[in-house]
Amino acid sequence: MSIDRARIDTALATLIDPNTNRKFADAKSFRNVVIDGAKVSVGVVLGYPAKSQFETVRALVADALRQVAGVEQVEVAVSSQVVAHAVQRGVKLLPNVKNIIAVASGKGGVGKSTTAANLALALAAEGASVGMLDADIYGPSLPMMLGITGRPESPDNQSMNPLTGHGIQANSIGFLIEQDNPMIWRGPMVTSALEQLLRQTNWRDLDYLVVDMPPGTGDIQLTLSQKVPVTGAVIVTTPQDIALLDAKKGLKMFEKVGIPILGIVENMSTHICSNCGHEEHIFGAGGGERMAKEYGVEILGQLPLDIAIRERTDSGAPTVVSDPESRIAETYRAIARKVAIGIAERQRDMTSKFPSIVVQNT
Repeated sequence: MSIDRARIDTALATLIDPNTNRKFADAKSFRNVVIDGAKVSVGVVLGYPAKSQFETVRALVADALRQVAGVEQVEVAVSSQVVAHAVQRGVKLLPNVKNIIAVASGKGGVGKSTTAANLALALAAEGASVGMLDADIYGPSLPMMLGITGRPESPDNQSMNPLTGHGIQANSIGFLIEQDNPMIWRGPMVTSALEQLLRQTNWRDLDYLVVDMPPGTGDIQLTLSQKVPVTGAVIVTTPQDIALLDAKKGLKMFEKVGIPILGIVENMSTHICSNCGHEEHIFGAGGGERMAKEYGVEILGQLPLDIAIRERTDSGAPTVVSDPESRIAETYRAIARKVAIGIAERQRDMTSKFPSIVVQNT
């Protein structure tokens, strides 16, 4: 009995991606559908990294194909393909960097750097090529958080090779100065240092570059929004009213300069007692959700105030790599998938599709 290709297409057309809640067909995820006798082969290409979800997707597609009359054998290959997406108008993409994610907060002390490090590691765990840039020139924490020591090497005395920790390419002013040496610099020097770190680092084929921003809405944030091709921003806050007040300012700043908000991470959402396991909202409840609703953005996830998160990050092995099976690590991975999906659903970068036009006088 020959297999009807139309029935195969119909079976695939109804399938919904459990991660995006949208049809695979709408995202043009199905590739290379081949019918060979009673065997059907199909490729599923996701626009976001989701290695932990590959088996779920494979089983979903395979089960649907087995329902088609005449199909006796099914082969489904699932993979991810991350592409560059549109950034602010008039800003060109960086070489070898497809997407830049800014992780920001309105004020310090809300766990922004910890969130940025675990987000980067979670994206890498899902199969992406990831880098991290420490944009907090006054208070660099990336070297300690990723457990990296040493200085970047320069192959040509003009650029730097990134250092690597837990599979993440990284650069920070903290690699170039002594650990207890304060950066007593004015604004122009700080923004110049940021641009050099960003543009003079030899990033190697990154799907995502996660930028750990300093708190606030000052010089570095303005430089980033005007000169750096940012795909989207993640806002980190706590449920506390004061933190939310400052976080809203950060969110509005990105909106004004045309950088999309990928969502909000509510850190220290609850406190879990390490002795009895009791959970309580010591900083208030529902603040992040109210802010997300007010501004029409997504709440990406809520993380507890847990001593283990702090201990593992301080030791240079954040939760995602030191305790990957934990509930907290799974929360970070879920946040990473939502961020990646949010980027995948945005307009693709088309500047490389068109030739440059040069007008010369003859």
